[in-house]
Amino acid sequence: MRYNLSHLDILESESIFILREAAAEFERPVLLFSGGKDSAVLLKLAEKAFRPARFPFPVMHIDTGHNFPEVLEYRDRTVAALGERLIVRSVQDSIDQGRVVEQTGPRASRNRLQTTTLLDAVAEHRFDAAFGGARRDEEKARAKERIFSFRDEFSQWDPKMQRPEVWSLLNGRIHQGEHVRIFPLSNWTELDVWQYIAREAIELPSLYFTHSRRVVERDGMLLAVSPYIQLAESEPIVEVDVRFRTVGDVTCTGGVRSTARDIDEVIREIAASRMSERGETRADDRFSEAAMEDRKSEGYF
Repeated sequence: MRYNLSHLDILESESIFILREAAAEFERPVLLFSGGKDSAVLLKLAEKAFRPARFPFPVMHIDTGHNFPEVLEYRDRTVAALGERLIVRSVQDSIDQGRVVEQTGPRASRNRLQTTTLLDAVAEHRFDAAFGGARRDEEKARAKERIFSFRDEFSQWDPKMQRPEVWSLLNGRIHQGEHVRIFPLSNWTELDVWQYIAREAIELPSLYFTHSRRVVERDGMLLAVSPYIQLAESEPIVEVDVRFRTVGDVTCTGGVRSTARDIDEVIREIAASRMSERGETRADDRFSEAAMEDRKSEGYF
């Protein structure tokens, strides 16, 4: 008798192992949940890893205050259906407390301000590990990331100080004040994620599928018109059929022209794409060649 596992079965098994290993090694882990497709897959994997028991960690969202309303509705409904504890920390609170200063101008964004809010929440709850949905295929700085990504006592990430992970051995030893970011989807691709969503019938926010939306074209990206984006007179508003490959802060997350209205059509579209989702749709990664790595060294996801 031969047992043949599909590539999705192998990825799923690895991710469940990582979740269980981290839950065993760390005292106070937390799962970061944005309401996006990757964190939705993380929730499904956590269900498979720990049900019928409850998750051995809470779920936390860092809310910029400029999120898509469809995502916030999905976040609350999904976590409530699971019966898990949801922690929400707001960038607006960090601004009100003087912890960060909000940017102004037509290209202002709160995306980078999330770092301070996240680190304050980690310190407040004394989290020693945080699960995230990042994948190595997203961006070149992500490709340097270990599955157990070590952060020092200042929450800084240094790619030269990461630990080897040969033979799938994951080193979770840390000193007081340090913590680890854990990425169970490190070896997945965007296409893998969508194929798994199809296989497991995972519900997603509606903006992942083609819909008509008022947008403005800026720097080659289609940004959703919202109260949080300051428009110039030279930027006309148009209504087009778009979908979003990622979800994040409205001010820096672009849509793509698309006709993909269901999961099968999205999978075909992604299979034919030659540009990563962050490269095509995230304005915050276009500030410089090392934009993501600079943010990560400060404590970003």
